[in-house]
Amino acid sequence: MAAPIDDMFSFCVDPGKVSNSVEVRLIDKVKGKGLFAKRSIKKGEAIFIERPLVCAQFLWNSLYKYKACEFCLRALETAEENARRLSGKPGLSLPHPEVCSVKPELHQACPQCQVMYCSSECRQAAADQYHRVLCLGPSQEDPDHPLNKLKDAWRSMHYPPETSSIMLMARMVALVKQAKDKAQWKKLFSHFCSRAANEDEEIAHKLLGEQFRGQLSLLHSLFRAALYDDHLSRWFVPEGFCSLFALVGTNGQGIGTSSLSQWVHACDALELPVQQREQLDSFIDQLYKDIEKETGEFLNCEGSGLFVLQSSCNHSCSPNAEASFPDNNFLLHLSALGDISPGEEICISYLDCCQRERSRHSRHKILRENYLFVCSCPRCVSQMDELDMTSEEEEEEEEAEGETEGDEMEDEMTDV
Repeated sequence: MAAPIDDMFSFCVDPGKVSNSVEVRLIDKVKGKGLFAKRSIKKGEAIFIERPLVCAQFLWNSLYKYKACEFCLRALETAEENARRLSGKPGLSLPHPEVCSVKPELHQACPQCQVMYCSSECRQAAADQYHRVLCLGPSQEDPDHPLNKLKDAWRSMHYPPETSSIMLMARMVALVKQAKDKAQWKKLFSHFCSRAANEDEEIAHKLLGEQFRGQLSLLHSLFRAALYDDHLSRWFVPEGFCSLFALVGTNGQGIGTSSLSQWVHACDALELPVQQREQLDSFIDQLYKDIEKETGEFLNCEGSGLFVLQSSCNHSCSPNAEASFPDNNFLLHLSALGDISPGEEICISYLDCCQRERSRHSRHKILRENYLFVCSCPRCVSQMDELDMTSEEEEEEEEAEGETEGDEMEDEMTDV
């Protein structure tokens, strides 16, 4: 059973080409839909490029001066500005500044609230789609404005590293409010799983547990005060708000952009004499050491987005595809990690590289709490058949880590 093409492929860069390469099928009631290859796909091939229905920069990321386009999340600092801030060296000069892709002369601000965009096209697109509802005008820095109170409450509950954002939910509301065809946008959002719990497996999303009821109640109250709309009344009752919260938490795809990373890739492509190449590589290596010492691992402008077609990809602990953002903006590239045969399901990993290396027991714990399912991918089935030969020491260590993660989550969702 295939999903309507006008919905599932409408945000891809080349919808017609993509629809000839893949299809979305309903697998079963438990697993839902999945993405399947219609032709042979070679390792390294781009399966599709997709823009999100909506995306938003993480609030802490923005507060820490990571400058990104309000619409497409393109990094706004030049590579040199980025390197200076991250390394803590204000006088640093980068070689080959001409390969930096950032064009400050094209940047534009909203004339009312002064939020920044990478181009006039992005500023206009944001205004046309959602920004008229969310623009704070002269109240941008007013802590008593309802939207600012909502943002502050979220930051007080959800400390870095962030995995979701209340502003993604706010933009969903704003999109529908501004849309002429409100029904079409609500239909698009209906493609995303929004279960707050998996009753069959008796699993509930970790951020919707009893210990967070007070915090969620406060967020709900502030969300309603800032954004209520009659057309979306079901999103503003407590149950609907929890479903919306689960939708964003379960389907939100992390987006990372970096002008410095783009500059490094451009430098790698330069044809240089051997000595100059060695000097440049040495400079870059030292720069990253300085940045690691000063800033740690938080290098990118980061946010999350909702992608219709990508959201149909199921998880595997041994994925055959992965998502990346090589254009330094919100365009998601799904690429094949290996050869994929016609009829084969295209799967990504919901876990990061480190999490994938952990035992089946540990992987399942993360997937249950964040995505509400028990993984039955070939790797997990194989390990189950082998009785999951995890040592007692590893189990004890993972249980201890789980307790620590639970404590950290409670710290994140603190009373405000």
